[in-house]
Amino acid sequence: MATIRNLKIKTSTCKRIVKELHSYEKEIEREAAKTVDMKEKGADPYDLKQQENVLAESRMMIPDCRKDWRPHFRRLESNIGMHIFTRYSLTF
Repeated sequence: MATIRNLKIKTSTCKRIVKELHSYEKEIEREAAKTVDMKEKGADPYDLKQQENVLAESRMMIPDCRKDWRPHFRRLESNIGMHIFTRYSLTF
């Protein structure tokens, strides 16, 4: 049986992963703007390449976060369903 404590833990895990996902999305926006700015200003090719690598690394984190989030969300969803089923089946 899923306890309230376990549900809170699983909920917090999902929230944390979603928060990470949003922070990576914001980071991508910042780094993309910085890359465009560097291109417009004619920055050193080495610095520009390094900035593009930073942007690429940030973009690679999005699929990882989504992949990590799905199983946690499914477990949470399953535990909520089990908790509701157990709670209401005991009252009848």
